[in-house]
Amino acid sequence: MTQATNEPAPPRTIKYYWEDLPVGTTLELGSVTPTREEIIAFAKQYDPQPFHIDDAAAAQSVFGKLCASGWHTCSLAMRLTVDHFLGQAAGLGSPGLDNLRWLKPVFPGDTLTLRLHIIEARPMGSRPDVGLARAKWEMFNQHGEVVLTMEGSVMFRRRSPATQG
Repeated sequence: MTQATNEPAPPRTIKYYWEDLPVGTTLELGSVTPTREEIIAFAKQYDPQPFHIDDAAAAQSVFGKLCASGWHTCSLAMRLTVDHFLGQAAGLGSPGLDNLRWLKPVFPGDTLTLRLHIIEARPMGSRPDVGLARAKWEMFNQHGEVVLTMEGSVMFRRRSPATQG
């Protein structure tokens, strides 16, 4: 077991400020392959529907076999987003997501790849040091099929804050 320490985290390098995310920016955010065990463990804790936790029940479902919870797929997308983007960004949080869609089931062993597109970017009127970027995420399986889409906004620190006027 890892022991907690009181040592400060090493400083991180900020690669992305709001100015680095103009409309049209596309970022490839990596890939992940969920295992059967991971799918069942997540579902048992957060979405224990039979087709996520039991092979026999899943075989009788519309999916035909065990599949991941959509919420698990969202969690995998979030992890990829943090590991390959937000962990290097001057991010300040998000006011939420819109248009979340689970388009195809995710099965054990599927390799999922995440892509993010900036579709809107504007400075925040009330905070000259903050910009808002609206993004669309698309997650694809190994066959190139879209399994997840969602849109949302993220607040970012600005490298060059505008003066409020």
